Amino acid sequence: MHCHLDLYPEPFKVAEECKRRGTYVLSVTTTPKAWEGTCRLSKDSQRIRTALGLHPQIAHQRYQELELFDALLPEAKYVGEIGLDGGSGFKNHWDVQLKVFRHILNAVNHAGGRIMSIHSRASAAAVLDELKGIDGTPVLHWFTGTKSQLKRAIDIGCWFSVGPAMLNTKKGVELVSIIPRDRILTETDGPFAKHRGNMLMPWESDIAVNILSEIWNQSIEQTHADLRDNFRSITSG
Repeated sequence: MHCHLDLYPEPFKVAEECKRRGTYVLSVTTTPKAWEGTCRLSKDSQRIRTALGLHPQIAHQRYQELELFDALLPEAKYVGEIGLDGGSGFKNHWDVQLKVFRHILNAVNHAGGRIMSIHSRASAAAVLDELKGIDGTPVLHWFTGTKSQLKRAIDIGCWFSVGPAMLNTKKGVELVSIIPRDRILTETDGPFAKHRGNMLMPWESDIAVNILSEIWNQSIEQTHADLRDNFRSITSG
């Protein structure tokens, strides 16, 4: 549910391998201008979907693309990567991030809602504040907030996409242990996220499945089945 397919060194080769393997991929974009080119990666595939996004870390550089975002939104079933980032090096641009995020959420709300892949690093409380009253399905990607923020996110109906990199941390495992099983989806966040020093490929979300089966104390087969049910649930709404 979260992969930057267009940002791999050889994106068309990666996309072809996803098609060969039958991998389901939500290919998020970081700018509206990347939409058209990223959509080409999903040609002839029913299992690769492209999300329309404007990443908070570059919101101050690309906010002029909001008009293009609005124009493309009717074509997009999914929105992402969007959100806020309060981390060092980005909080200086907080005001612009917030304006961009609010604009996108309002556009999504007026369009009748979308499945949204949301970045919330060092900003979970603010992200949850902005989601109030917004029509759509928020999926918090690689959530790193506090347990109280997690509970709040669960209470307002958020979903969560988790990958090998998140599950490779003690905090990540603790948070995932609290999240209801029927609100969890897998991701890789490739090519940025890594596992054991290696860049994660889209199909390596199976690493997360294996770890989830251990956390949930059940078979890998049952974990796959549960995650497939979750996927069907969120995409059938």
